[in-house]
Amino acid sequence: MSDTRVNIINKRLLSIGKVIAVCSGKGGVGKSVFASALALSLSKHGYKVGLLDIDFTSPSTNLILGVEAVSPAEEKGIIPPLVHDLRYMSITYYSRDRPTPLRGIDVSNVLIEFLAITQWGVLDFLVLDLPPGLGDVTLDTIRLIKAVTFILITTPSKIAFETVRKLIQLLSEQHARIIGVVENMKMRDSSFIQNQVKEHGVSFLGEIAFDRDLEDAIGDVDKLQETKFMNAVEEILSNHPKITKR
Repeated sequence: MSDTRVNIINKRLLSIGKVIAVCSGKGGVGKSVFASALALSLSKHGYKVGLLDIDFTSPSTNLILGVEAVSPAEEKGIIPPLVHDLRYMSITYYSRDRPTPLRGIDVSNVLIEFLAITQWGVLDFLVLDLPPGLGDVTLDTIRLIKAVTFILITTPSKIAFETVRKLIQLLSEQHARIIGVVENMKMRDSSFIQNQVKEHGVSFLGEIAFDRDLEDAIGDVDKLQETKFMNAVEEILSNHPKITKR
């Protein structure tokens, strides 16, 4: 039997110009910080932006953005609150600081429910923070959001890129559109990641140097906006107009 919520999802997303999913092969590469910074940067450029944290196992965009004392409104679904000029939605509104041990069909059900009940309204961009890896949420995102595009985050580590290589292969096999790869936490001059990305037929969007001041900016958006990390995200956005191209 088909799930009627899937049809509702398509209707919910009709007024969104572009959906950008930020993902990585493994954790700890700065994926969630990049997703948050990308959403803030797009908003700063005058776009109407939403940010949806669907990293159910370890949501962290609420900590990065310092989200406190706000919650969604309920009116024929759920209306995400406005946080730093972003429409923001996360499972942490319901789980608080408790773990959410989801597996198998439960993961799919929670994702479908989130997408079906959330009323984003009219947005230019919806940024998704996906969990790391090749799991159910990534596959379900491709299945449920037909026009979704992907930005992949890696570090200079060969081990980190090996997982991204597999992610590129998975997304390509699923005919998903990959905008490109970002190399984060770069500490020395090397073209290894850039060359590997190009060998796999994917755009290299740019590199972000390791920023020692970034940790002190977590939870304070004003400080985050002043970091070298944020400046690098702004530069990537400016140098690659295809990120904002519909």
